[in-house]
Amino acid sequence: MDLKKGVNLGGWMSQCDYSKDRLDNFITEPDFEKIASWGMDHVRLPLDYNVIQNEDMSFKEEGFERIAGAIRLAEKYGMKIVLDLHKTPGFSFDQGEQESGFFENEKYQEIFYSIWENLAQRFGGMHDHVYLELLNEVTSETYIDPWNRIWKTCVSRIRRYAPDSWILVGSYHNNAVHAVKDLDPLPDKKMIYNFHCYEPLKFTHQGATWAPDMIDPKDRMSFSESGTTEEYFEEMFASAIEKAKKENAELYCGEYGVIDIVSPEETLAWYRVINRVFEKHGIGRSAWSYKQMDFGLSDARMDGVRDELIKVL
Repeated sequence: MDLKKGVNLGGWMSQCDYSKDRLDNFITEPDFEKIASWGMDHVRLPLDYNVIQNEDMSFKEEGFERIAGAIRLAEKYGMKIVLDLHKTPGFSFDQGEQESGFFENEKYQEIFYSIWENLAQRFGGMHDHVYLELLNEVTSETYIDPWNRIWKTCVSRIRRYAPDSWILVGSYHNNAVHAVKDLDPLPDKKMIYNFHCYEPLKFTHQGATWAPDMIDPKDRMSFSESGTTEEYFEEMFASAIEKAKKENAELYCGEYGVIDIVSPEETLAWYRVINRVFEKHGIGRSAWSYKQMDFGLSDARMDGVRDELIKVL
C-alpha cells in the first residue's frame, strides 16, 4: 500500500445537494494542484450513490465521468485516489439521510454489489493509483455479522473485474479503531483494514450541531484538558495494530481531524500527537477535510498554522 499522507475531498460528491453547480465547482483542478503542493500522496473521494444512480437505481453515465475526471486530476498531480462509497441505498452513517434497511434487505445489498461491480469494471484497471473503499462508517455493533458477510461477498464480486485493486474495509461504531478486531480476516493480500479517529470526541467535536451530546461551545475544552497524548492513542490503536500484524495486513486511517470551533493552534497540537503515532506504526491516513465541512484545512482560519500543519500530516 502506498497511501501515506492524504486529505479528504468531503462535501464534493457526498453530503451535498448534488446540484450541477456543486459538482462542477466545489472542487476544481487548482485544488488538486494545491493539495499536491502540500506534499500529499493521495486524496480520498467520498461518493454518495446519488451521484451515479437515478431514483430508479439506473446508472448515470455523467456521474461515472465525474469520478473519472477526479481520477485524472489526481493522477496529473502525482496522487493516488481512494473511492469511498459514503452512502448506499438503505444505509448512511448520517441518520438525517433517512436511509435504512440495508443490513436486512437483500435488494439493497444487491444494489450495493452492482455499484461496486460497475466501479470495478470502469476503474479496476487503474489499480496502481485507484483504491476502493467499500462503505463509510457502519454504525451499530449489531450490524457486524451481516456486514462481515456482505463485505466478503462484495469483495468476491469486485475481484471478477478488479483482481489487482486494493480494497479497504472498516468496522462498526463509525469505523472505530477498537472495532477492527471484529472484522473477519481479509480474504486476500490486496486488502486494507480501515478506521477513522476523531478521539477524544469531546475535544475534536465540541459544539458540533449534529452531535447534541457534545460539549456546548460556550464550555470550550482546551487541548491540555483533553487528555490527548501519544500513550492515549497507543492504547486505543493496540488491538487493531495487533490484528493487522497477525494477518500481515495494512492499517489506514481514512478520516481524522478537529472541528473549526477549536483554535488553529490547538488543532495543530492534536495533529502533531496523533501523527507521531501514525508514523511510528506505519499507518497511512487522510485528514478530514480539505475544504469547509466544519473541518476545512484550506480555510482562511488555518492560514497562520498551515505551513506547520502540512509538515505533520
